[in-house]
Amino acid sequence: MYRAIGLEAVRRQADFNDMRGLAYIAKLAKITFDWTRNPPLTLLNGESVGHLLRGSGCTKAASYVAAVPAIRELMVQQQREIGQERGRVVTEGRDQGTIVFPNAQLKVYLDADPQERARRRAAQLRSRGEIVDVNEILDSILVRDRRDATRSVGPLAIAPDAKRIDTTMISERQVVEQIVNMAQALLPAEHPTAR
Repeated sequence: MYRAIGLEAVRRQADFNDMRGLAYIAKLAKITFDWTRNPPLTLLNGESVGHLLRGSGCTKAASYVAAVPAIRELMVQQQREIGQERGRVVTEGRDQGTIVFPNAQLKVYLDADPQERARRRAAQLRSRGEIVDVNEILDSILVRDRRDATRSVGPLAIAPDAKRIDTTMISERQVVEQIVNMAQALLPAEHPTAR
């Protein structure tokens, strides 16, 4: 959701140092989801934008947008409403287990060595045809982590009851299997999805 706001800010050529202006953009932007799709599609003002949200521009913009207290308040409220409406939901984000859903049944903190994260992001962006420099991506990751960990509202932190998974040396499939196993362990044996 922060990436979608970041995309809208980029499209409007916003000044990322203008917190009021960014908050205004966030207030006007309508972020919804097409829940009939798996995974759900992210819609920004009715436009499907999921394919645009992992680009380097959105990633950088999201970090600035996420530091604006008024935007965080708005996003946390919307995320909690989604959780209440949808019931069982899987969310991801840097404050999901600490701020948005502090009482979630399962919290997972995914981590990886910054160099590996940079390598993965570079491969992801290259697969979309972007020309990237791994060292620039690494620098960007380190700056974003530092900014997110030190922001005053909803900082990046590991929830005390989160299960930490270091993904540096394991595949995406192995990560998913670990998380699914953790979730299934929480379900009653008679629950149909516990199989």
